[in-house]
Amino acid sequence: MTFIRQRALKGEFLAGAWCNLNSPLSVEITAALGFDWLLVDQEHAPGDNRDLLAHAHAASQYPVSVLVRIAWVDRILIKRALDLGLGGIMVPYVQTAETAKEVVRYAKYMPQGERGVASSPRAAGYNANFKDYFATANDKLLTAVQIETGQSADNAEAIAAVDGVDVLFVGPLDLALNTNFYPAMFEDQKYVALLERVAKAAKNNGKACGILLPNVKWIPLLKGLGYTFIACGADGGMVANGMKASLDALRA
Repeated sequence: MTFIRQRALKGEFLAGAWCNLNSPLSVEITAALGFDWLLVDQEHAPGDNRDLLAHAHAASQYPVSVLVRIAWVDRILIKRALDLGLGGIMVPYVQTAETAKEVVRYAKYMPQGERGVASSPRAAGYNANFKDYFATANDKLLTAVQIETGQSADNAEAIAAVDGVDVLFVGPLDLALNTNFYPAMFEDQKYVALLERVAKAAKNNGKACGILLPNVKWIPLLKGLGYTFIACGADGGMVANGMKASLDALRA
């Protein structure tokens, strides 16, 4: 397992990759490239815990932190995902500090949280490393919450202030749709100002700010706003775009 929580909290720039194909082969290819983290999407992509285990195995020989986006704030989903030995979780549509505290409770062991304890899971080395894992998991595991609505943005300061929240991660399309900045998005200065407000809330509380970008051309803009936890595109889109480019060339 590779952990990046402390690097994120120190403000280090961490390059990420988004995996939504539910393919261990895609995860393995991605892990081998040198990203700091990769995220397996289980909100908008197919997959269950058996699939997640296969992804963890596929990436295990590489120094990349494997994260998973849980479908919703759910005690069981969070516990079962972390027991597989991942580097952390991301939870969508966190709109209040109270919900953020709920996420942290489910993700952290006592006394900071209420995550169920067992020595047998893969995360604990099937009991071989349980004592060390239990003692260090709260410090090592990364917890990211998504800012995807106007209410989330308005509460960004309070959400970032929650102990145990490490990354405010913007879902740019949801945020744009929910605040009436779609389709202009990054080309609208008011939307950019909203993104900057989220980044400042994170920085004010010693947390990182992240985003999934649709195009590499926006990377300099978001870096300039203070975003340090960025992914750009997803494996599904990259396969589709690459295949389409090949087809277009063949048809030309």
